[in-house]
Amino acid sequence: MPGLFGSVSLKEVDEFAKALARDLARGYPPPPNASGGPRLAEKGLTTLLEDLCNRAVAFRNEHKLSVHKKARLGNTFRHELETLGYSRTFIETATEGLVAFLGRKH
Repeated sequence: MPGLFGSVSLKEVDEFAKALARDLARGYPPPPNASGGPRLAEKGLTTLLEDLCNRAVAFRNEHKLSVHKKARLGNTFRHELETLGYSRTFIETATEGLVAFLGRKH
């Protein structure tokens, strides 16, 4: 039943989600310690997150992601942000935004 689960493999979904997280880290690196460090202005972060979400929606549309694969994308994105060293609050906010975007009908 390839039509039911879409044409993209779970490995490809994982690779895409990790690439999104790494692109976020390039544009908005996690602070090296509690004191923070140089950060993007809020507007810059918003623009970066919107770009990532739009890319995720394009990926969803191109591959006709099932509910399972959308959830997988969100979970892999979350895990990669944890690996990269972001705070729990940031991870939850960024992931919730991504998942909400994926759930919208565009």
